Amino acid sequence: MIDFLTRLSDRTPDLIWNLSIILFSILIGVLIKNILVPIIRKYSSTDQNYSIIRSSIKHFRLTFTFFIPLLIFNALLPLMKIEALTRAGFQKTVEIALTVCFAIIFIRTIRIIEDYLYYRHDYTKADNLRERRLRTQIQFIRKLLVAIIVIITTAIILLSFDSMRKIGAGLLTGVGVGGIIIGFAAQKSLGNLLAGFQIAFTQPMRIDDVLIVEGEWGRVEEITLTYVVVNIWDKRRLILPIQYFIETPFQNWTRTTAEILGTVFIYTDFTISVGHLREELSRLLKGNSLWDGKVNVLQVTDFKTDVMEIRCLMSCRNSGDAFDLRCYVRENMIDFIKNNYPESLSQTRVVLKNTNS
Repeated sequence: MIDFLTRLSDRTPDLIWNLSIILFSILIGVLIKNILVPIIRKYSSTDQNYSIIRSSIKHFRLTFTFFIPLLIFNALLPLMKIEALTRAGFQKTVEIALTVCFAIIFIRTIRIIEDYLYYRHDYTKADNLRERRLRTQIQFIRKLLVAIIVIITTAIILLSFDSMRKIGAGLLTGVGVGGIIIGFAAQKSLGNLLAGFQIAFTQPMRIDDVLIVEGEWGRVEEITLTYVVVNIWDKRRLILPIQYFIETPFQNWTRTTAEILGTVFIYTDFTISVGHLREELSRLLKGNSLWDGKVNVLQVTDFKTDVMEIRCLMSCRNSGDAFDLRCYVRENMIDFIKNNYPESLSQTRVVLKNTNS
């Protein structure tokens, strides 16, 4: 085979031969991918929500589009009719490209493992405390490993050049002073990184936790190595440095459980029948699926100079249900009072006395 290719190359002009090798590498790579992917997809399980083969195809499909042609081109490179200096340049470029591809393959492999762990620990169910804890740790570890892979890949590429090795050797003499300078300059970033480790494993908060932070209600959407993204209820995003959650107090409504008590305050006249209001609250809660059936309390909690404060207390499975249920109770309790005790709505009294009698 090699003798045949050698004889063929002797009869073919250099430019056409070199272009043929490049096109052959691309075509063989595309052909292998287009043959293997449909076969693998066909024999992968299609009756499940998750398949590790489908996940691998999703993450590796674009990567292997470049990786396979590069491997074939690297194998055929000695057959190209080019000068030694040009061949060395091609070889170095291919080596760098293959190094980047291997790094991407490692990163994609981590994503496949992450997909599998997400499938095994689905956090969309109602009682998802353990799943949210694991997802927070998985995301942090994945981002840390990706950062390490990128740093190592960059170092391998730079150290493959002789000039870079010489620069590195010269810089080693000043590494002590450089380390001190970098330490002072990056102390905030390093502090955030260490805070990220602390949050990932001590977990004062997790992915999808409900927080009250900076006076805003929202859910933890993303935890990176240096910052946290909180999805505010009105779709705004509050982005805070991760060290903020180590140094500043914040409310976590789902720290140990998603269950929460909802409160509704009603202000009425003193003449209203509290017993009838209590019966109406029970009727409203029992007919609503948002109520978890545990807490149902209506009490007079305070007297003002002109109104009576009534508190409705109800339990829910999570804060989202609690918000919707509170709105539902407010609307229907006010309608009940208007329809049955209109004279007991909050009033301002003016009493006129006849001083002549």
